[in-house]
Amino acid sequence: MNYLIIGGNSSVAGHLIKGLLEDGKKCTVISRSEIGIKNPNLQFHKADIVKDGFPAVDLPENLEGLVYFPGNIHLKPFRTLSQDDFKEAYDINFLGAVKSIQAAESSLKRSSSASVVLFSSVAVKTGMPFHAAISSAKGAVEGLTRSLAAEFAPKIRVNAIAPSLTNTKMAERYLNSEAKIEASKNRHPLKEIGSPQNIAELVKFLLYDQSKWITGQIIAADGGLSSLKTS
Repeated sequence: MNYLIIGGNSSVAGHLIKGLLEDGKKCTVISRSEIGIKNPNLQFHKADIVKDGFPAVDLPENLEGLVYFPGNIHLKPFRTLSQDDFKEAYDINFLGAVKSIQAAESSLKRSSSASVVLFSSVAVKTGMPFHAAISSAKGAVEGLTRSLAAEFAPKIRVNAIAPSLTNTKMAERYLNSEAKIEASKNRHPLKEIGSPQNIAELVKFLLYDQSKWITGQIIAADGGLSSLKTS
């Protein structure tokens, strides 16, 4: 079984790729930097899809899944956001996913059961200050998720994960002190920060046939932040 991973150098992607390979799956990874994983079932292509478009690579004839990881977190007051800030967030989070899915669509349709997993953010459902650029772009991802789930049914399932702050390289500036870590934990009803391992396991579940009756969903992985008030 073949899986296409876009943006393989993230913390969550690393755990996912290792898990897929351990399960005997084959992975094609496209990332703008090396991922540090060597395996005969892994094909790596260095490319920046956002800037240069989808690279001219031979994808497997059949793809059982696609995961699009690239994203950014640049939190600014609305008055300081430029049009370039909004465009960057849109290009990375939304248009890169569009390019990837369009490139892989024919291979996904050849599979008997394929799955696409995208990433949104807790900030789409729960309004948060300084998130205007990223929540707008991720809102577009949620719209794309539902639209494609309807268009691609029944051949391809499409879902998105909407995490809260997770302990990844991308979020390290917001978790670079004990005070920040404790403050972040206390904002969540479960009093924990998300882990890359937990998010990777959720992605794997959505890729595999255990989730074959789930499509068009935005799945919150946010420690209860978007739906619970405990104090």
